[in-house]
Amino acid sequence: MEHMSEDGDMEVKRKMDALREDLMEKEKELEGSEALQQFLVIKERKSNDELQDARKELIMGLREVTTRANIGVKRMGELDSKPFLTTMKRKVSKVEVQQKALELCSQWEDYLRDPSWHPFKVKVDENGNAEEEIDEEDEYLNKLKREYGDEVWQAVTTALKEMNDYNPSGRSIVPELWNFKEGRKATLTEGVMHILKQ
Repeated sequence: MEHMSEDGDMEVKRKMDALREDLMEKEKELEGSEALQQFLVIKERKSNDELQDARKELIMGLREVTTRANIGVKRMGELDSKPFLTTMKRKVSKVEVQQKALELCSQWEDYLRDPSWHPFKVKVDENGNAEEEIDEEDEYLNKLKREYGDEVWQAVTTALKEMNDYNPSGRSIVPELWNFKEGRKATLTEGVMHILKQ
């Protein structure tokens, strides 16, 4: 009977040793995986930083180019003055058009840069994702639309949306690599290909 108990103890001890050894191997594998993951995260961050730096340099280089190209630099949040000129042509004498359009455009540029003015409301979609959109009830925007029309209102709200997307806290104009043909942010590849074609 005692012999059976000793054999059972030996078997349990062997199983425990095997489990302990297996556990140590798994811990080493896990440590190796964690180290690899950390290395890959650092490498990805470094690559991303390099891409962002390359994008900034490309934007700086293309800023100086003023050709009517498909790829270039768009100043996100910049107010388009053309609708102001068009509207003023209908409202004031020819002599005053430039001056009045410039004054109104300048006034709205000041509003756009004012961080205390936040004409946005939060909309939550069916998936629970929150998104900011222009508040159609904002008194400044309503007055602008009533007095100067849809074209000027559209120019202001477009600049507002761009500022809110690109620099909501600073409310300043941000240069962006832009595909003018397709009306969207250009890829780094598109920017490089554009430079190479010149």
